[in-house]
Amino acid sequence: MSNLSKFNDRGFASPFFRDLFDDTFFNAQSKQTLPAANIAESDKNYSIELAVPGYRKEDFKVKVDKDVLTISAESKSESTEKDKEYTCKEYNYSSFARSFRLPDNVQDDAISAKYDNGILHLHLPKSSTQVSSTKEIKVG
Repeated sequence: MSNLSKFNDRGFASPFFRDLFDDTFFNAQSKQTLPAANIAESDKNYSIELAVPGYRKEDFKVKVDKDVLTISAESKSESTEKDKEYTCKEYNYSSFARSFRLPDNVQDDAISAKYDNGILHLHLPKSSTQVSSTKEIKVG
């Protein structure tokens, strides 16, 4: 008597092959992950810290538009290695964008940003009056 196995929609009976050829396995590298963020509040300000190693401060764009703080970064690199028998050329491209809705008491025109040892620190002072504008923040 022969053993019968039910095949999945890709035609593989074995769970190993089903998982190996599943789309999520091959696309795992292409899924974008957002950097972890720590948000804290004190009496005088809010602070946001993003864990974003591997970037330079020039890679970041931080802006406020209609009470939405948007932090984005883009990094590109290329390296070539040549030997007698082979040439290896690698490209690396990474980017992300995160947005935060600001509370009414944030002083938009006094937000500052600093990048240090892979952590982007943002300082958002509180204000008693609401200021709504579009502003780009320079990362120092």
